Amino acid sequence: MPKGVPNRRYSAEFKVKVIETMRAEGLNYSEADRRFGIESHTLLPIWARIYLAEGPEGFSVERRGHSGSGRPLKRVSPDREKELLAQVQRLEAENRYLKKLQALVLEDEPRQRKKRG
Repeated sequence: MPKGVPNRRYSAEFKVKVIETMRAEGLNYSEADRRFGIESHTLLPIWARIYLAEGPEGFSVERRGHSGSGRPLKRVSPDREKELLAQVQRLEAENRYLKKLQALVLEDEPRQRKKRG
C-alpha cells in the first residue's frame, strides 16, 4: 500500500460474512480476497483462525495495540482492590522516606570528608 494511504478497517459483520461464505462455497483465501476486494493477503488466515477459535463473537473484541491477547481485563474483587491500594500507599511512603534518606546522606558526605581529611 502506498505511503499516506490509511489502513482499511472491516466491520465484524463483514468478516463473519467473508468467512462463512468461504466455508459454505469452499473458497480459498486468494479467491475470497478477490471476490470481496480485500487487498491484504494476510487478513483472511487471521480472521479464519479467530472465527474457528472464538466464533463470530471473536470479531467484536478490539485486537489492536500491544496487548496481544485481545481479551477484556479481569475484574478485581473489592477486597483485593483495597489490599492493592494499601500496598501502593505503603510503597509510595517508603519511596518518599528513601529519597529523604538519600538526600541526607548526600548532604552529610562533604562533612564526613572534612572530618577525615
